[in-house]
Amino acid sequence: MDDAGTWGDDVLAGFEARPLGPATLIRSTAPPPHPRGAVLHVHGYNDYFFQAHLAEFFAGLGLAFHALDLRRAGRSLRPGDTPHLIRDITELGDDISAAADAIAAEHPGLPLVIHAHSTGGLAAAIWASDRPSPTLTGLILDSPFFARPDNRRERVLLHAVGPVARVRPGAVLAHHPSRYAAHLLSDEGGAWGFDPDWKTPLGVPARASWLAAVRRAQRRVARGLDIRVPVLVARSHSSGPDTPDNPLLGVQDTAVDVGAIARLAPGLGPDVTEAVITGGVHELSLSSPVPRAAYLASIRSWLPKAIP
Repeated sequence: MDDAGTWGDDVLAGFEARPLGPATLIRSTAPPPHPRGAVLHVHGYNDYFFQAHLAEFFAGLGLAFHALDLRRAGRSLRPGDTPHLIRDITELGDDISAAADAIAAEHPGLPLVIHAHSTGGLAAAIWASDRPSPTLTGLILDSPFFARPDNRRERVLLHAVGPVARVRPGAVLAHHPSRYAAHLLSDEGGAWGFDPDWKTPLGVPARASWLAAVRRAQRRVARGLDIRVPVLVARSHSSGPDTPDNPLLGVQDTAVDVGAIARLAPGLGPDVTEAVITGGVHELSLSSPVPRAAYLASIRSWLPKAIP
C-alpha cells in the first residue's frame, strides 16, 4: 500500500486497502459481480477491521463491502501517533464522509448502509444526523457507545474531564486492561484471531481530549438526533463488569450501558428498529454462534428498509 491512495495488498487475506487521508479504506477483493448496494463497516475504540465473516455475510446479501480504519487506529497508525486520540467526534465523521465519497465514486448510484460499532457507532450517529452522505440509505449501530455502565468513580472523572482536556489534552485519565479483548483473542483461548497491538488486551489509555469529545457527543445523543434514514440499533440483553471474575463475560456487554442504548435509541430519528440479542457480547458480530446468528438475522430482516 503506497501513499498515493492506490489499492494494495492488505494485512488480511482476501482484502486490499488504500490510504484515505489520515484513515484507511479496506475492501473485499471478491465483491458481488452486480452489487445492489454498498456497506461500510466502522470500528470502535481499541479496535480495527478484522471481521472477514462480516464481509462474507454482506456479500451474501448482494452488497459491496468496505471497512474503515479510523485515524490513529489499526492500519492508520502513523509513527508518533497516540492511538485513537481526537479532540472532537467530528474528526471521525470526516473519515466516514471521505469513505462514503470514495465508495460513491467506485459504485455510482448505489445506496450505502453504514454498519458502525461502539465509538464508531456514536460517531456515525452524529455524522448521519448532521451531515449524511447523499447516498446514505440506512444505519446499523452495533452496541453504540452512548454511555458507560454507571459507577461513582467515573462520575467524578467525567465531571472534571472538560477542564483537564483544555489544559492537558493528552493526559491519561483512565487505563484498564480489556478483559473483553483478551476473552475474544485466540491466543488467549478465544474464538477470534486479530493483531493484539491494534486491539490490545492491555487496553488503550483514555486520554482527556478523547474522553471530552466522547462526552460531548453522548450529550448530543441524549438531547436527540435527526437521522432521516432507517436505523437499526442492536444491543446485548445485559451489561456487566469487564473483570476476569465475571462469569457472564462471554454472554453480555462489558463495555457500554445497554440500558442507555434502550433509552436513547428512539430519539435518534423517526424510523428506528431495535434488536436485543440475548447472550451477545459488546461487538455483537463477535458473539458466540447462536447470538451471532441472531444478530445477523436481525440485519437481514431489517435491510429491506434501507435497500428495498
